Amino acid sequence: MKPTIRMSAGLLAGILLGLALSVSFGVFADRQQGQDVIPLEDLRTFTDVYMRIKRHYVEEVDDATLLENAIRGMLQGLDPHSSYLSQRDFRDLQIGTSGEFGGLGIEVGMEDGFVKVIAPIDDTPASRAGVRAGDLIIRLDDQPVKGMSLNEAVNVMRGPKGTDITLTIIREGADQPIRITITRDTIRVRSVRSEMLEPGFAYVRISNFQSKTAQNLVEEVQKLQREGNGLRGLILDLRNNPGGVLNGAVGVSDAFLEEGLIVYTEGRTSDAQFRYQASPGDVLKGAPMVVLVNEGSASASEIVAGALQDHQRAVVMGSRTFGKGSVQTILPLQQDTALKLTTARYYTPDGRSIQAEGIEPDIKLERLQVTQADGDNAMRPVTEADLSRHLQRQRAQEEAREDDEERPSLAQRDYQLYEALNLLKGLTILQARSG
Repeated sequence: MKPTIRMSAGLLAGILLGLALSVSFGVFADRQQGQDVIPLEDLRTFTDVYMRIKRHYVEEVDDATLLENAIRGMLQGLDPHSSYLSQRDFRDLQIGTSGEFGGLGIEVGMEDGFVKVIAPIDDTPASRAGVRAGDLIIRLDDQPVKGMSLNEAVNVMRGPKGTDITLTIIREGADQPIRITITRDTIRVRSVRSEMLEPGFAYVRISNFQSKTAQNLVEEVQKLQREGNGLRGLILDLRNNPGGVLNGAVGVSDAFLEEGLIVYTEGRTSDAQFRYQASPGDVLKGAPMVVLVNEGSASASEIVAGALQDHQRAVVMGSRTFGKGSVQTILPLQQDTALKLTTARYYTPDGRSIQAEGIEPDIKLERLQVTQADGDNAMRPVTEADLSRHLQRQRAQEEAREDDEERPSLAQRDYQLYEALNLLKGLTILQARSG
């Protein structure tokens, strides 16, 4: 058992001041060598505030709490993504990056003191309950979010499977706050899924970027190629994809590029500067691509969209992306704690900064919902079936058509995907005509 050292507030202040003096003078001596100088007067102010809290605050506060709060405040004042990770926070972060964790299934950040939804994760309680990218969460159950740190809010939203939490949300276009009750569940993130929309035209959805996302993507595309005897075109859906592992984004971009720069970073230190190049080999062999994005596409998603756009490898459709173009590095500290610190910015191959700008799509698409016109015959053109004494269809054809009529059309299910498919067909026609 470690021995406990107790000291008075005055002694602690003396130690802090002595440390400030020694650090300040020691660093000052190295000024000629280009090292930063710790300002002595500011450290004196910090010590003064620290002691006034110790002496006059309405309740007694222990030194460890005050120092941890000081560290948290120092990081929270930098940007929305830098933070101090306690033992629990650090452990939760490691669990979250494994692809399985408990909670609601949303990627969040902070904006104006509220929790902002970057994107709901596919097939999770949050997405099924109707949470949208851009929603501002102002209350968790009856607890106001204002004043919470991001980590504190995340800890409230997490909980045992089967328990409920009510989110009070402000949504653009809504006249009043919306209350949504969500039942927590174990979140198992399936990174890649795919389907064949029509013969020769494939659809691949990436919900987030994990360490094996690029490998899974290539496997899905190869499977579709075998099933369809080759592919004429592909739609890559990155809508509401909050990002994830950088190497996953680089690998996905590389899968469709033959050569060239994918992304680079710039930071203050040399170890924060990277350049990622594509290797030969395009899994689609040059077939046309359309990339779908929206305001919930962030970070790694923006890297992929930006790289494919700059190399003119794909047409980007949708709405402007979130604009998270900063790199966070996890710096472990003592006692299993860590810093999550912003250390660099992302840039597309053409040198565009993603940070606070996002990726502007080549073709803008509004979020619309198409519904069928009222009445079975409303504005329906005359066909052979309307003519008297027309030949009857075979039974098998009738059943197939009835099945198609019962299922909602692609335009009704996902209008943006429907428009992307139409564009993709046009691109394949142009490619075939150009040889």
